[in-house]
Amino acid sequence: MPFNAVFSHIIKKRIPRIRNYSSSPISCQKTVLEQLLKKAQKTSFGLLHHFNEIRSKEQFQTLVPLSSYDTLYPYIKRQIEGEENVLWPGKTSWFAKSSGTSGNTSKLLPITVDSLYENHYAGGKDLLAIYYENHSNRKLYNAKHLIIGGSTQINTQTNNTSIGDLSAFIVENLPWWTEIRRTPKRKIALMDNWEEKLDQMAHATLNDNICIVAGLPSWTLVLFQRVLDISGKKNIHEVWPNLELYIHGGMNIDPYRKAFEKMLPNPNMNYVQAYNASEGYFGLQDRKESSDMLLLTDAQVYYEFIPMDEFKGLNSKNVIDLEEVSIDVEYAIVLTTSAGLWRYIIGDTICFTSILPYRFQVTGRTTHYINAFGEKTIISHVEKALSEAASENDILVFDFTVAPYFEESKGSGGHEWLIALNAENENQIHTLEAAIESNMKSLNVDYEGKRKDSINMLEPKFSYVQKNVFERWLKKKNKLGGQHKIPRVQNDRIFIEELLEIAKEDSRIR
Repeated sequence: MPFNAVFSHIIKKRIPRIRNYSSSPISCQKTVLEQLLKKAQKTSFGLLHHFNEIRSKEQFQTLVPLSSYDTLYPYIKRQIEGEENVLWPGKTSWFAKSSGTSGNTSKLLPITVDSLYENHYAGGKDLLAIYYENHSNRKLYNAKHLIIGGSTQINTQTNNTSIGDLSAFIVENLPWWTEIRRTPKRKIALMDNWEEKLDQMAHATLNDNICIVAGLPSWTLVLFQRVLDISGKKNIHEVWPNLELYIHGGMNIDPYRKAFEKMLPNPNMNYVQAYNASEGYFGLQDRKESSDMLLLTDAQVYYEFIPMDEFKGLNSKNVIDLEEVSIDVEYAIVLTTSAGLWRYIIGDTICFTSILPYRFQVTGRTTHYINAFGEKTIISHVEKALSEAASENDILVFDFTVAPYFEESKGSGGHEWLIALNAENENQIHTLEAAIESNMKSLNVDYEGKRKDSINMLEPKFSYVQKNVFERWLKKKNKLGGQHKIPRVQNDRIFIEELLEIAKEDSRIR
């Protein structure tokens, strides 16, 4: 079909630009910072912080303080109320509800025309360009693209500003050549009721010729199961035989890998990871054989980093730029973007796997960790420990979380794992538990040291609940569907106790 040949030709034109920012990331970052400062120097924020005087990254760090959502919110509020030229030139009309795992209150993050088209859309186009480069003779434009986005419709305010999920703004403003291949129709894609939307999405796409699916792993599996229930088929490829690409992000796919392999048994199925948040599009997987992601250094985002062993939030002193990072060090990310976020601590942590080109893995959140006993456990530790244990023993895990427990009588405690497990694997839980404990010790030397002879930390506890316990918690918190996800680790027991309370009426695996 000629449309696919034209699309392939156009999308591959992005490859020289991608190669440039891969091979010259430092110069790209220097240019990005200069452009952002120049464009915003006459905004309220730019005038207050003397953008017109900044000539170096050192001056930038001196004149512009680190920021959080709380410190930027007074400016964002002025934008929501319709004021122009506050954080970014002109009127900022779109505000995305953050779907992160931190806190119960949604953040309203600005999206500008620049950030939508030159960052979010640019990142998506770069991902497809690299996919075409890595896989010859693709025909993605011949079939439909299923995007599993957020479930909040755009709510337009009286002053012509709009609030909604990032995915809603992306769908509303897609170029025509993308929109004609997207499924389902906007009426379904932007539905507010997630459960009704899920059912209608499954019915609407059942007979479509789908080649791409994109969405969070947890909710993608929920949709897949609904499609199988309706169709009566054994796997997704029996429904969509031309499905070849799954684009995922927002959470680690490894704990769900077995479930995906069961539903997508075609060995030619391709998985590509992207790092796309409400705050911006920051990275994408550029190699077939590795899941780490290439940092987008020429997409209207300037990056800084704080080593996590020195992280003190807004009071952090050691803030470095890309040129100073090292591999295998965990960093908190600081962003400056064309959405008007200035030296913004996003709350995510990453670890670089290579330099020139700069590739990385997302390791967790600055607020999500367990250090109740000095064990310094982060999200990547528990995700890898569980996913490897499940894979080695062919066990299907639906969801999980980990929190500390305490035994006053022993003056100590340990980790409690709450896992939603496939009931068919009930007789394998002892093997799973032993493998998780072994993996945790090999992944985290602090954990291994604290667990020695159970003096500083007691052995882990494991509890098992039905899959719907996690979904019911999300529904109770008004976070059902879309980009919402389960906190993997917490340094207190608030979240896990809420889950256990919901699970009281359910039968346990053991």
